[in-house]
Amino acid sequence: MGIKLDMVGIVVEDMKRALDFYRLLGLNVPESMNGEAHVEVDDGGVRFAFDTVEVAESVYGEWKPASGHRVELAFLCESRQALDSLFEDIVKQGYVIHRDPWDAAWGQRYAIVVDPDGNLISLFAS
Repeated sequence: MGIKLDMVGIVVEDMKRALDFYRLLGLNVPESMNGEAHVEVDDGGVRFAFDTVEVAESVYGEWKPASGHRVELAFLCESRQALDSLFEDIVKQGYVIHRDPWDAAWGQRYAIVVDPDGNLISLFAS
């Protein structure tokens, strides 16, 4: 029996703030979900789930914020220009930047931003 990655879950302090960030990245999340404690979005076969700290505490029995970079979420942009444009939109919205766009040695255009909960989010294009 094999396994399949089905969902990536993110624990968030403020649901609306988190969803606004991921909407900027292109996830289609209805505004009506802003006040929910659990939100799921299917992004082409892999679900993203957003849970409040309270939900995480109820599932795990406790919740301790992580420190350090443990998992990478990387979003493929349709072009280098699209990456640069998205990056500028993220800057204009006042989100934290970890690393400005650069042309990586492996041939991709890359940038790293920080979501509202401190997760490093990679943006890349071929």
